[in-house]
Amino acid sequence: MCSWFPGYCHRCLIRKMFVVFLVLTCLTAISSADHHHHHQPCHSPNMTGLMNVITTKGETRAVGAFTYDSVGEKLRFTSNESHPTDSSRGLDLLMFFKEDIFYEIDGKTQSCTKNKLHISWHPLDIPNDAKFYTAMTMGSSSVEDERLKINVWGGDLPNTKASYWTSATMGCLPVSTFYFTDTTSFLFGLTDIEPEVKDPDLLTLPSFCHGKSVEDTPEGTVNSFVNEFM
Repeated sequence: MCSWFPGYCHRCLIRKMFVVFLVLTCLTAISSADHHHHHQPCHSPNMTGLMNVITTKGETRAVGAFTYDSVGEKLRFTSNESHPTDSSRGLDLLMFFKEDIFYEIDGKTQSCTKNKLHISWHPLDIPNDAKFYTAMTMGSSSVEDERLKINVWGGDLPNTKASYWTSATMGCLPVSTFYFTDTTSFLFGLTDIEPEVKDPDLLTLPSFCHGKSVEDTPEGTVNSFVNEFM
């Protein structure tokens, strides 16, 4: 797992992974974007796994565990505080996408804040209006156990100046998502994915969060899962 690597090596590894992903995606998407008009976006199953969030400068913003309920559209992400970096953020987020609400949780102080969610897009699913770019094989195309076939999807996010590319397996498990604007970009890398919700309690609102009022959003602020890593 990524958490096995010391901080410096971890950042080097992720940066190299980012460069490889970006170059391969660009080349294959450009070369074959016009060849696959019949693909319809798939939707991810329930998932449990690890998430790494880095900037294009190679700064690690978070390394942690996620639990995703694809039917209920709920997501819990908790960063691993045992592997902090200078640029990382300690986060414990519980997202309710159907309700357009999310909670920032502090288990140590038994406190939380309830916030309005303005953008429901997140890197664990593929939107219905996503455009199919290409199918590609990572690793060997001739050796069965040494390859990973993925589909690459992308699109622009409504009411924002942001765009994204998502690579997912043939079974619709997301592998990585590149989110970018004119000023900011992130790579979300997913590893050790299991297609199930292993601990449903993680998607249940803690008792100390009950009855909270929605916080006022500062003018000009747009709340989203991605913006929590800014």
